[in-house]
Amino acid sequence: MKTLAKLAVTMLSRGANHAQNRDFQTNSSVQPSLSNPRIPMKKIIFLSLLAFLMKANAQDTRVQKIDSLFSVLAAKQEFNGNVLIAEKGNVIYRKSFGLRDEGQKLPLTDNSIFELASVSKQFTAMGIVLLEQKGKLEYDDALSKYIPELFFYKDVTIRQLLNHTGGLPDYMQLVGTKGDTTKINTNKDIIALFAKEKPQALFTPGSKFEYSNTGYALLASVIEKASGKTYAAFLADNIFKPLKMENTFVYNRRLAPRKIADYAYGYVYDASQKKVLPDNDPNNNYVVCLDGIVGDGAINSTTTDLLKWDRALYTEKLVSKKSLHLVFTPPVLPNDEKTSYGFGWMIAKFDDYGRIANHSGGWPGYVTFIERHTDNDKTIIVLQNNENGLSFLNNLRRLLYGKAPVVVKDSHTEITLTEAQLQPFVGEYELEAGYNMAITLDNAQLYSQLPGQQKFPIFPETENAFFLKVVKAQLVFEKDEQGSVTAATLKQNGNELKIKKMK
Repeated sequence: MKTLAKLAVTMLSRGANHAQNRDFQTNSSVQPSLSNPRIPMKKIIFLSLLAFLMKANAQDTRVQKIDSLFSVLAAKQEFNGNVLIAEKGNVIYRKSFGLRDEGQKLPLTDNSIFELASVSKQFTAMGIVLLEQKGKLEYDDALSKYIPELFFYKDVTIRQLLNHTGGLPDYMQLVGTKGDTTKINTNKDIIALFAKEKPQALFTPGSKFEYSNTGYALLASVIEKASGKTYAAFLADNIFKPLKMENTFVYNRRLAPRKIADYAYGYVYDASQKKVLPDNDPNNNYVVCLDGIVGDGAINSTTTDLLKWDRALYTEKLVSKKSLHLVFTPPVLPNDEKTSYGFGWMIAKFDDYGRIANHSGGWPGYVTFIERHTDNDKTIIVLQNNENGLSFLNNLRRLLYGKAPVVVKDSHTEITLTEAQLQPFVGEYELEAGYNMAITLDNAQLYSQLPGQQKFPIFPETENAFFLKVVKAQLVFEKDEQGSVTAATLKQNGNELKIKKMK
């Protein structure tokens, strides 16, 4: 489950160098040493203290700048949520901004609990890995072994669902067109709907990467079949309780409401730009009929608990090193195309930051993010209960590594275009392999939309350039000699990404 916050994740800067936070050193020939009798002990102590103070001061400067970044965003009402940043497991920054309950004006705290949206997928994946280690299933088992109703997807395997290479159609779209939107659907309901409608696979299983919420929802049902427990109980018994993640659990708020202390309600902006619960907004109230689906979302947690999760993944507390290697290793497709998704994590390596594993999540009212810089052992966790996106992400990374932020002009003047002028921009645009952005037109308004998610309006500032208001981003379209749109350039945080129009 993703929103246009995904754009901020896709566009990672590659221009910065690693920060040089070194301890104080003298010339190597007279470097302080307990074995060098020429240097008095008092001087050794003084030099060591100076080195510590210099390093601490460099870190404090970074933290001050990070705090300034979020404080400015919060003051402009462009950030509402919790942030936690750690180095080698030590928290260097933790802060809450804004409210968890707009009606009662209750503030967020360190213990506020947020719906994780697609950040939930990494826990679903770990559930499968745990079952494989217990001998309850194998990665190359057919999906139909555990869900026989889906026998017509006989070539789809568990591994392919983990890697988003299964090719299954989107369940949200199927529920919206063929299902019952007057009730709260569960995993059993979508399995029954797929069994009834038998929608054709999008491509040959294993041949292509295409992000799939359906795959992870079905993996939750596989966990239940293989373990004999509910998805919620299995994760609680095998992940949350062992890691002492005391405020992490599966929660379907509309299907099975209960009182949760310090719960962060997620808010969207309605047509008048007022914050409302998605249940009460006609563009987002599908959260009600899909509330019972688990696996691709529905896990709730805190920044503190997610740091416990991060630390466990550096150990064999849950699974073996061999299994962890699989989790963080994307597959190569039969045509030798490399993918960027392991088991529940996006994986990449950058000149700036080294190897990174991360995942974003977006669902009406929530934008969530966890990122693990595994070469440098840095952790970024951001949980928002407003849909303000992740446009700050590039600058947050830069500040964390001691680099100056990129200043981007974000003022736009909206103009009016006719429907005939807007029509050529309609189509599918490939952000990355298997992940397309749709541009649609409705009542003289263009919208951008990612698979299975709500659509966001884009506003013209020239005949070929548009901007978004939900995140600081701009789309500049290209046309050929015949006036047909062929591509677009996404501009965000000083970065540019060219995206091809597919159809």
